[in-house]
Amino acid sequence: MKVLGVDPGLTRCGVGVVDGVAGRPLTMVGVGVVRTPADADVAHRLVLIERGLEEWLDTHRPEYVAVERVFSQHNVRTVMGTAQASAVAMLCAARRGLPVALHTPSEVKAAVTGSGRADKAQVGAMVTRLLRLSAPPKPADAADALALAICHIWRAPAVNRLQQAQAAARRTPAPARTLKGTR
Repeated sequence: MKVLGVDPGLTRCGVGVVDGVAGRPLTMVGVGVVRTPADADVAHRLVLIERGLEEWLDTHRPEYVAVERVFSQHNVRTVMGTAQASAVAMLCAARRGLPVALHTPSEVKAAVTGSGRADKAQVGAMVTRLLRLSAPPKPADAADALALAICHIWRAPAVNRLQQAQAAARRTPAPARTLKGTR
């Protein structure tokens, strides 16, 4: 299973691709950050994020996309930017018919570290260990994207099967039905 993890953000949108299955060693396929200039208008920044994500999807051809679920913060401006970047990631995946899963930050932290309250350094250290890397990916957004992909691989096999069945049902037109007893 190849998963693209997306840690959404307007300035830095972390992306990471992990391949593997639960219970087996995982492999990092790619990791990086889609960056946008902080002084550009939001609409242009969203276009840049979309282009960057499309490039990652074209290059790595994941089977699933895992996006961090946006949670409420005190800074509404930050939440809005994160939510907008998250929506772009979901749109890019949906356009290709890829299943999208949303994982909360605490769910991701618990999956990779064993604690839903782990800090960024702990997440980075565990991602490094789990993927057998020589150093934690930088910046933290990149490590978080890999953690999202790992979380999805480990926690969502049943959800993936359900989403695949739902996607297949949407692609297959329902057979025409006739009403009995009508003339």
